[in-house]
Amino acid sequence: MTNGSETPPLVEVRGVTLQYKTRGHLVTATYRVDFAVRKSDRFVLLGPSGCGKSTLLKAVGGYLRPTEGEIRLKGHEVIQPGPDRMMVFQEFDQLLPWKTVVQNVMFPLIVSGKHSARSARGKALDLIAKVNLSKFGDSYPHVLSGGMKQRVAIARGMAMEPDVLLMDEPFAALDALTRVRMQDELLALWDETKFTVIFVTHSIPEAIKIGNRILLLTPHLGQVKAEINSAPRGLGFRLAHADCGGAGIWHDVRPGRPRLVHLRAKNQLDIPEVFAGLLSIILIGLFIENVVFRLIEMKTVRRWGMQS
Repeated sequence: MTNGSETPPLVEVRGVTLQYKTRGHLVTATYRVDFAVRKSDRFVLLGPSGCGKSTLLKAVGGYLRPTEGEIRLKGHEVIQPGPDRMMVFQEFDQLLPWKTVVQNVMFPLIVSGKHSARSARGKALDLIAKVNLSKFGDSYPHVLSGGMKQRVAIARGMAMEPDVLLMDEPFAALDALTRVRMQDELLALWDETKFTVIFVTHSIPEAIKIGNRILLLTPHLGQVKAEINSAPRGLGFRLAHADCGGAGIWHDVRPGRPRLVHLRAKNQLDIPEVFAGLLSIILIGLFIENVVFRLIEMKTVRRWGMQS
């Protein structure tokens, strides 16, 4: 809920339970999840494998209807996919192999009828330049590296100017160095355009780097454990070097809050590392809690079976 002075959320997820059927079971992926995403948010869904974060992203995309609750975009209920939500998957083979880089980015613009071929090409070339692939505009996907293919997929998603870009672990299959470079390029692109993104990951460092808001989900079944808000990009905590006997002083550099936050000795962990450590502890605790619960459940079922 918002009061009259607040901007209404762009995306609202209210009490969403998601279920799907396998051959022999009905699987509950998430249970009564609530969150809201505002315009220009870099909203991260963080949790271990199997917590339902990718399923939740598909529901926001309109590919899966909630069993309970509702998802709204700009106040309208999400009931099917649409060009106002574009998805970037983690698989490299999401491009059309018979089309060049430029043609892949042009494709949704022409099919949707939003642009003529000429204007679509101009827009595609502009976006390809923003993801640093101008030299490869006439190349086909099979000659591109994994990171380059993901850049094309991001450019194609942004070409439609969606209300929200949905990214399902887009850098998970990349090597470590390429992954860091792709994260930096995504943030540089956000600095320029301020697009809204919902980003799924199980990597704590990646969540901290990419997100300005992080939603932490419990292991299966997925429920909201915590929501963590960080300062706006470029206005958060920074290390101010000072002559303090080899120590560094952390200041809160947000407007109107020039106070001393933390004094650390040389070579001691900095705040992002401590933050990552705390999140790791939370996730490990959730995993242990889940294992203990499963063991108790198995013993209880076994005891009932022996008594009967």
